[in-house]
Amino acid sequence: MPRPMHLAAHFPGVNNTTVWADPRSRSQIDFSSFELLARTAERGKFDFFFLAEGLRLREHNGRVHDLDVVGRPESLTVLNALAAVTDRLGLAATVNATFNEPYELARRLATLDHLSAGRAAWNVVTSSDAFTGENFRRGGYLDRADRYTRAAEFVATARELWDSWTPDGTSRPFAHDGTQFTISGEFTVPRSPQGHPVVIQAGDSDEGREFAASAADVIFTRHGTLEAGRVFYADVKARLAAYGREPGDLKIMPGVTVVTGDTDAEAQERAAGIRRQQVSPQNAILTAEQIWGTDLSAYDPDGPLPDIDPVPDSEITQGRVRHGDPFATVARWRAVSEAKGLSLRQTVIETTTRQSFIGSPRTVAAELTSFVDERAADGFILVPHLTPSGLDDFVDRVVPLLQESGAFRSEYTGSTLRSHLGLPEPVWKG
Repeated sequence: MPRPMHLAAHFPGVNNTTVWADPRSRSQIDFSSFELLARTAERGKFDFFFLAEGLRLREHNGRVHDLDVVGRPESLTVLNALAAVTDRLGLAATVNATFNEPYELARRLATLDHLSAGRAAWNVVTSSDAFTGENFRRGGYLDRADRYTRAAEFVATARELWDSWTPDGTSRPFAHDGTQFTISGEFTVPRSPQGHPVVIQAGDSDEGREFAASAADVIFTRHGTLEAGRVFYADVKARLAAYGREPGDLKIMPGVTVVTGDTDAEAQERAAGIRRQQVSPQNAILTAEQIWGTDLSAYDPDGPLPDIDPVPDSEITQGRVRHGDPFATVARWRAVSEAKGLSLRQTVIETTTRQSFIGSPRTVAAELTSFVDERAADGFILVPHLTPSGLDDFVDRVVPLLQESGAFRSEYTGSTLRSHLGLPEPVWKG
C-alpha cells in the first residue's frame, strides 16, 4: 500500500504563477472566489485550504506592483467566513509574527478554531523588511537574525495562552515573562476542539528548518526534484528527536503546481502555453529588473539579455526579498541563453519557476505517490494558476486515481484538522 498522502490547496492570489489574462480568471477579492476554491478542495477531501498574506502593496521602480493593485484581503477574516460554508476542510491563515502580538493573534486564531469546530491553522511567517514595517506603529523591523527568536517565543506564548483554559473549561490566569514579551492576565477564549490550532512554518533556510523541528506541525517548503525533496525531508525529520518529537509529528508539504492533459504530450503542450501566459513580455522585463536591480525598460524582451552587470544591494523592488547572488544568477541566465539561443523572455521562461508535475492524470498521480513513498514529502500544497477554478481538473481527474490506489482518503474520518493530518492533540500543560 502507498504511504498516506496529505493534500492542501493554496488560493492563487498575488503571485507569479497566476494567469490573470485567462478569461476564466475571476476576482481575488470577491468572497465567491474563495468559496468556490474551498468547496472544490473539500469535495476533493483535502486536508486544508491555505491563504497567503501581504502587509503592504509591493512597489517596483517607484510604482505599485501591477499584480498588487487588485488588493490583498486579510486572511483570518476570509477564513472565518469560509468556516460557515465548509464542514471538514482545514482553514490555514498566514499571519506575520513580526508585526503582531501574541494575545491578540492567539485570541483571533482560537476564535476561528471554535467557529470551525477545530479546523484552524496558523502559517507563521516573519519579516526583516523595513518597507513593510513602515505600515506599523513601531515603524521598524527586526534584524534577520532576530526574526526567528521572536517567532519562537511568539508561538510558545500563544500556546501558553491556549493552555490557560483547562480541557474541562476552566479559565486560569496566565503570566509570561520573556525576552520578547512580558504579558499577564486572563485569556478570553476557551480551549478549542483540537486543543491548539495547527502551526505551519514556511521556510527552507537552516533557521526555518530548526524552527519547524522545534515548534511546527507542518512545514511548507519548495523543492523541485525527487532527490532534493529526499535530502530536505531526511534533514528536517532528523532534527525532531532533539526536541523529543517523532517523525510523524511534523508533516512536510511542498508547494507544487500541476498541469494535466489527456496524454502526457498534451499536458506538456498545455504547460508550455501556461508558462508563456505567466511570463508576458512585460513580466519578463520586470523579472529581469529584479535580478539586474535596475531599469531595463529600454531592452526588448524578445531580444538578447542585457549586456550590463547587475546592481548589488539594489532597492528597485520594495516589499519583496531579493534572493541569491545576482551576479551568479545573471551568469547562469547568460549560459542558458547562449547554449539554447534564447531571447530574454525565453530565458525567463526557461529558468524561473515552472510546473512541478506535468502529465496525464495517471502520470501525475503516480509521480505524486512516488514522492511520498520515497519520503521526499508527506503531501503537497497545490498552487493552481487560475483563480478560482484552477483546482477543478486535479480534483476531478487525479484525486479519484489517488483514492483508487489507496494513496489518499476517499472520505474524511475525523472532524478536526489535526485528525486529517494524523497529528496528536496537544497535551494540556497546566
